[in-house]
Amino acid sequence: MPNRLARSTSPYLRQHAGNPVDWYEWGEEAFAEARRRDVPLLVSIGYAACHWCHVMAHESFEDEAVAAVMNSRFVNVKVDREERPDLDAAYMAATQAMTGQGGWPMTVFATPEGDPFFCGTYFPPVPVAGRPAFGQVLEALSRAWRERRDEVRGGAAELLAHLGGGAAPGAGTAGGTEADDDGAATGARAGDAADDGTAALDLDAVARVSDLAVEALAASYDAEHGGFGGAPKFPPSTALEWLLRRHARTGDERALAMATGTLEAMARGGMADQVGGGFARYAVDATWTVPHFEKMLEDNAMLLRIGVHWWRSTGSDLARHVVEGTADWLLRDLRTPEGAFASSLDADTDGVEGATYVWTRATLDEALGAEDGAWAAELFGVTEAGTFEAGTSVLQLRADPAPEDEVRLARVRRALLRARSARPQPARDDKVVAAWNGLAVAALAEAGAALERREWVAAAADAAELLDTVHTLDGGDGLLRLARTSRDGAVGTAPGVLTDYAAVAEGFGVLGGVTGDPRWAARASALLDTVLARFRAPGHGFRDTADDQTDPVVARLSTRPDVADGPSAAGQSAAAGALLARAALTGSATDRRAAELALAGPLSIAHQHPRAVAWALATAEAVLDGPREVAVLGRADDPGRVALVRAALRSPAPGLVLAQGDPDEVAADPAAVGLLRDRPLVGDRAAAYVCRGFVCDRPTTDPGALRASLA
Repeated sequence: MPNRLARSTSPYLRQHAGNPVDWYEWGEEAFAEARRRDVPLLVSIGYAACHWCHVMAHESFEDEAVAAVMNSRFVNVKVDREERPDLDAAYMAATQAMTGQGGWPMTVFATPEGDPFFCGTYFPPVPVAGRPAFGQVLEALSRAWRERRDEVRGGAAELLAHLGGGAAPGAGTAGGTEADDDGAATGARAGDAADDGTAALDLDAVARVSDLAVEALAASYDAEHGGFGGAPKFPPSTALEWLLRRHARTGDERALAMATGTLEAMARGGMADQVGGGFARYAVDATWTVPHFEKMLEDNAMLLRIGVHWWRSTGSDLARHVVEGTADWLLRDLRTPEGAFASSLDADTDGVEGATYVWTRATLDEALGAEDGAWAAELFGVTEAGTFEAGTSVLQLRADPAPEDEVRLARVRRALLRARSARPQPARDDKVVAAWNGLAVAALAEAGAALERREWVAAAADAAELLDTVHTLDGGDGLLRLARTSRDGAVGTAPGVLTDYAAVAEGFGVLGGVTGDPRWAARASALLDTVLARFRAPGHGFRDTADDQTDPVVARLSTRPDVADGPSAAGQSAAAGALLARAALTGSATDRRAAELALAGPLSIAHQHPRAVAWALATAEAVLDGPREVAVLGRADDPGRVALVRAALRSPAPGLVLAQGDPDEVAADPAAVGLLRDRPLVGDRAAAYVCRGFVCDRPTTDPGALRASLA
């Protein structure tokens, strides 16, 4: 009989609805039951595409005997980490503090109040390599709760004190001028966000930090295989964006070489889907050959936009292919009936990892015929021994075919995709996550405009509509609120976190710049108003959750804003980028100062840990570059306006902010952004104004001149 999770909107939780475990969702019902029975909480955290989450579920949560022990001695709580990133981050910090490592599935034993006293990740059904069996863990912790209660609670209190003490990394002391050992002074009081006319960042010092950070990053660069460090290799998306921006600002050829070397290695290896487009979650080896096959919206939205920036910096045909393949995959495989984008595709198909994606010589011949099959095997590296498991191979494209074979390659790819589509497919997590859809909106809008693919811009607008109509809520205090998730058009209960507000605001802003629809800039601005009102942290920067929507357990466990990037930007750096863009549109000194203050903490550790705060470095490149503000004025149907907008979007200028409009409509709209105001046409022709700090060059009607001014 289904348990409580059958009512959940989370596909991950619903995967466990048939377990014999008496699961609860996170909330007061579970806490009250734990208090009533005087037993601990067992909190299991994972996500739908997580391979080892499925393994532990099959081995333990579907086992009647194990479930009986769990039900009799604990109150069991399932959490979708994608739906509740605040809980995931808080318990992950506890897990890492206790064990020195973390990952999913995450298994946390906590008091009835939610305070953790024992943490781990995957536990096998029998002892393996020094790791205890899950049943042994259950027995030991249940006995400890019954017989050594004071010791257990004391350990939980000690862990809470450890997690809650001290300042955030790099935050410095409130009220003082901050400087790291290399002189990266912020030049501002940490808690002061007032418009007092002083700079929040010393730009010369920030430039020195960028120089030091690129040296530190280069020390870990894998010149042979691309990427940084050894196996496993995850896409270093935020670092790639920073390196491309740094090259655009400074001409640093080493930064460009590290970025393009990594991007090409990823695009040619097995982590890239050579048939269907998009990228897997990570490569298990150092050569990008064998992927972990789950495919995530978050990763692919980031890599799509970075691919556009790679293409516009180099003109690479491979970069353009990556962009086209990733965008088409998003629309084909992740788009929901409501017009947004689902969260992920599973790593497994019918319990076998990668079964949908791998090939043998025989399956190539079956799909293509003997002649094309042999050619494809040679081109894609399919061998008799195989590059994956059981003699199967992951497709790679280590070298391009001869130019005369390009049509053949396109035909072969189409045939392989048809054959693969007839196989059983991995499960899809249809949950719509606000932040990841915001990333997709920005990427598709920018890619569609730059590469003249109107259907991508239309898809971005559809996703933005769902975010605006389903995910945005009236907070009752004059502020716009975001819900973190929805599914089938029904909004979830989890409130948006800082990354949601920042990414959706960024997506709305980019869409407004691409389409010229002023509504999107207004909606982005409303979200950023909420960030400034509800997400301010003590000192400078931002908290990860709204001050009136922070879970009490999270509040006890996590008092430090998380400045470290994950697959995408950390909330603090993402918010800084969105506020910087609004400042460029409006001239707001308050926004500019808040953005710079938010960057101060991450930048103070960037020279030592550049990959951990790479988005702060990327945003700092925009600060150092201005950012460039481009206003394009012209009639809506004027081809000259379209050409100027396209030229601007093909510029590599770091963090460029674009606005466009009809001068008559701008004059009549009191809410029009300041960047567009008082900008006449030039001889009745569409004109572009390039500005920094609202100080503008002479307008131009020539797309070539605009490109040159933005180079």
